[in-house]
Amino acid sequence: MNIEVAELELRPVTDFRATAAAAAALERDGDERTAVRARLIRADAALREGRTAEGGTLAQQVNAWASQHDDGYVLACSHRTLTHFHYYIGDLAGALGNAVQAVAHLTDDDPPAIRVRHLMTLAVVLGDSGSADEAARRYREALDLAATMGDQQQMLMILGNLANLAGQENDHEAAAAAVAQMAELHDRSGIPLDGPQLITMARVRLAEGDYPAVEEILRPLTQDIQYAHSTGAALPEALLTLSEAHRLAGRFATAQADLDHVRRLAHERDLRAAEAAMLEQQAVLHAAMGRHREAYEAHVEFHRFFAELQSAQRDAQARTLQAVFEATEARRLGEHFRELAHRDALTGLHNRRYADERLPALLGDAVARHRPLAAAIVDLDHFKRINDTLSHDAGDLVLQQLGRLLADAAPDPAFAARLGGEEFLLVLPGTGLAEAVRRCTELCDRIRGYDWAPIAGALPVTASVGVTVTSADPVTAAGLLAHADRHLYAAKRAGRDRVVSGRP
Repeated sequence: MNIEVAELELRPVTDFRATAAAAAALERDGDERTAVRARLIRADAALREGRTAEGGTLAQQVNAWASQHDDGYVLACSHRTLTHFHYYIGDLAGALGNAVQAVAHLTDDDPPAIRVRHLMTLAVVLGDSGSADEAARRYREALDLAATMGDQQQMLMILGNLANLAGQENDHEAAAAAVAQMAELHDRSGIPLDGPQLITMARVRLAEGDYPAVEEILRPLTQDIQYAHSTGAALPEALLTLSEAHRLAGRFATAQADLDHVRRLAHERDLRAAEAAMLEQQAVLHAAMGRHREAYEAHVEFHRFFAELQSAQRDAQARTLQAVFEATEARRLGEHFRELAHRDALTGLHNRRYADERLPALLGDAVARHRPLAAAIVDLDHFKRINDTLSHDAGDLVLQQLGRLLADAAPDPAFAARLGGEEFLLVLPGTGLAEAVRRCTELCDRIRGYDWAPIAGALPVTASVGVTVTSADPVTAAGLLAHADRHLYAAKRAGRDRVVSGRP
């Protein structure tokens, strides 16, 4: 039975409907692990069909099962599906966190084809998140694996994504090189190019100013009825690319006909994003024809429509997230109580539970991006003296004010958390050791320089800080905190009110 579900997991994504139908039977009749893996296949299919809330809910269920059973492979696959879920609703941060975990939980024993897909997913999200170099590195790693496997279909897909990424970065030479590899592989293998791949090749030729080549490449999409029907989602994008090529070639009437076609398709199929892109190009076309009043009116219409589209997308995202939340967690606790569970009641900072959940994810992200992450443990000096000399109420007021100072020192994506008592944690993603020491020294100065007299009278309030940062060697969250803790005690032994730092 497990061999069967493994075969379904490796089927091409274009067969997702048939794959999901076969998975439904396995979910019903298979053992527990087979059923869970089959459910994840159904989750993928639901997402691809636009049933986003359903797909997200199923993926969350599988993710929870995999975590509970310490099943690394299923956990990795569920994180990939959750990446798709967050990506579809426009939550890039959530998508990136899951994509990193989808790769991190795989082992060398897992199928290479699965690793290729997970690397591609991570690369897509990295590219959209602004990390083009890291995205290209993952694509090339996936391409090498696919070549080793002899999977030419997957190689075409990866090369198309590489060309798109290079085009977005205005690296026309790299884009052209990737497209040339696609063309060579297509000619050698005979594998037909799909709509998005044809559009990618056309966009590269458009950037080169080869407008006749754009028409030639996109002819199957725009003139072959059977081809256009099978790739209907790509047709509006192909027409927009053609319109741009015709406008740049001075063929304004043909460019307008292309845009009119897009407008009809957008209205027939409710393709609001395509309609927004059409309105933007309409304004540019009017301007190119010297119709400046019409260009202005089209420009105004585009911005109005785009604002409405963004608002609708935000509403849809909120509804989808709410639906997933209600299906998976509402029976246990509401969103308000979920937030409270991650907050310290006295200071309003995050608590130990949040730190234990968040820090491993940030470490995974730091490894994926090859960026440092600093952690600092902050401990008030002689805090017991404040409680004993004054009162616990005075001590609570000191902790609350310290919480505010720490919150100011931890702008997003950093965070501050109360670990317990007078001990706090400061996590600084993307921060090297020197910068972390500087920021912690400033924090110590602010604590020392704050006017504590209304609360603590003549008693001084200072803090000791232990700082560490990730290195090339892998480290767990517990290991990182242990290093910071050692530096904290070194600061205490050295006289307090200071920062002591070091690497693991």
